[in-house]
Amino acid sequence: MKLSIADLANVARGAAFLGTGGGGDPYIGRMLATSAIQEFGMPQIIEPHELDDDATVYTIAMLGAPTVLSEKGASGEDVDLAIKRIEQYMGKKADALIPIEIGGVNSMLPIMAAARQNLPLVNADGMGRAFPEIQMVTFNVYGVSCTPASITDEHLNSMVIETGSAKRAEDLVRVTSIEMGCSVIMSSYPLTGKQVKDYAVHGTLTMALEIGQAIERGRKEGEPVESLVNYLRTTPYYNQCKVIFDGKITDLRRETSEGFTQGHCLLSALDGSGKTLEVTFQNEFLIAKEDGVVRAIVPDLVCMVDRETAEPIPVDALKYGQRLKVLGVSAAPIMRTKESLAVFGPQAFGLDEEFVAIEDL
Repeated sequence: MKLSIADLANVARGAAFLGTGGGGDPYIGRMLATSAIQEFGMPQIIEPHELDDDATVYTIAMLGAPTVLSEKGASGEDVDLAIKRIEQYMGKKADALIPIEIGGVNSMLPIMAAARQNLPLVNADGMGRAFPEIQMVTFNVYGVSCTPASITDEHLNSMVIETGSAKRAEDLVRVTSIEMGCSVIMSSYPLTGKQVKDYAVHGTLTMALEIGQAIERGRKEGEPVESLVNYLRTTPYYNQCKVIFDGKITDLRRETSEGFTQGHCLLSALDGSGKTLEVTFQNEFLIAKEDGVVRAIVPDLVCMVDRETAEPIPVDALKYGQRLKVLGVSAAPIMRTKESLAVFGPQAFGLDEEFVAIEDL
């Protein structure tokens, strides 16, 4: 895969869609990546199979509440420091970097980091979407230790934590992130090349780019949402997809609490049917219920796009009166296994409903 600066707009747009409302502001991420590329050059994008089995691969991401991430970018020095601290603790230099998630700013920040560090970036991630908590990645599901994890803030304060479980790491990092202003840079899940090959969701940078291109193409042809859906149906992961609601936001509750952006929004159908769709979110959209009936549920993707342009709408950009189409989209198969559902199925978010695949719903 080869990227140009011109491609970043479509990568960011596609990543915003896969971010299912979370993952931070892709525009800010794109500006950070563009600036780094202009200064240091475009990083090499490699496929998982190109890694040696014993290669050392580190994740890099921003963590915090989306409403805060949209106001606080990364300086670059904080990114460099997060990687430096984990390298020092592990005693191993990075051979490559990998996004921990493909959503929003966390698709762009690794491009920035790889450019600044002159390291290759792996075309894969740990979920094929975005999730709010550190333990909610395939690496954790299949036994990769989350820690040591390094955390830095914009003032270059830093710390390294080591815990016995990824959930405990989440609890500690979340408290730390709140103290650091609800926005931190983190490098965690030290991986080998073999672990990337076995447990990552492959090809997601490519799919983010092609989602953005499908939306762009659809705008020229006059049917951006249809173009998006048609493309998704050609992909290996997101091929079960459907527009599940077409409506206007008539109620919205959103608050930043416990380091997350939490709440719900209610949409009323535009066809005069009187139907409503309630979408609950915790950084990301978790469940969509039409008149009380589940239409899509985590870990499958619930995505909101502008009904005219198919522009993905993040949680922090939801507004009363917006006219949106809501899509239900299948997650990668590795995200739907029994082991994965035990870590990031509906019950992990306090939902009472059981997971049912979008194609069955």
